[in-house]
Amino acid sequence: MTAGTWTLAPDPRRRFWIPRGVYRPQADTWLLRRAMRRESITRRTDVLDLGTGSGVLAVEAARLGARVTAVDISWWAVAATRCNALLNGTSVRVCHGDLASAVPGRRFDLVVSNPPYVPAPNAVPPRGTARAWDAGRDGRLLIDRICDTAPTLLRPAGTLLVVHSHLCGIDDTVARLAAAGLRAEVVDRARLPFGRVLRSRLTWLRARGLVTGGTTEELAVIRAEHT
Repeated sequence: MTAGTWTLAPDPRRRFWIPRGVYRPQADTWLLRRAMRRESITRRTDVLDLGTGSGVLAVEAARLGARVTAVDISWWAVAATRCNALLNGTSVRVCHGDLASAVPGRRFDLVVSNPPYVPAPNAVPPRGTARAWDAGRDGRLLIDRICDTAPTLLRPAGTLLVVHSHLCGIDDTVARLAAAGLRAEVVDRARLPFGRVLRSRLTWLRARGLVTGGTTEELAVIRAEHT
């Protein structure tokens, strides 16, 4: 195995290997996990984890009994998810690819996503480690794509859960999902201090008007389904 770290999920019986360059589970992961656990997940539930990272959410869904497919554009994330599924005694189908293009023609009962959403000074799509969080100058590089393709990924009674920061527009996501024909609402929120990445670009964020007050961000889980 390449250099990396280990993390404990909220359940102390679970361990996850996080190689360098793969997003380490944080508050947004656990917020989305909490929302996912409120959904009705059974052995008949087909779940898609878009941008799975280390596979924490995919493993959790599999533990709840779902048939899980996990997708990531990073080969290290694919390897980590496969490893973590085995470590935690679960079965997850892991696909390498760019969001929905990795599962052409497939539809799911539940789609979950914790995509990169941090606004970045460089508008060019990131590479390397930054690809785990940077998402263009407005932070919506991937969020908009997920909103636009969600209707094609969901079965008629399917549900989308996506988490991101207020810095890239919670209301914008609700509106974009509505424009795509889905009924959307915020189902969970949390406020926390800026992390290392946001603190490092605070001057730029203020100059852009994305931060006007203190140094905390609100995270929101948005739930969407067919109208």
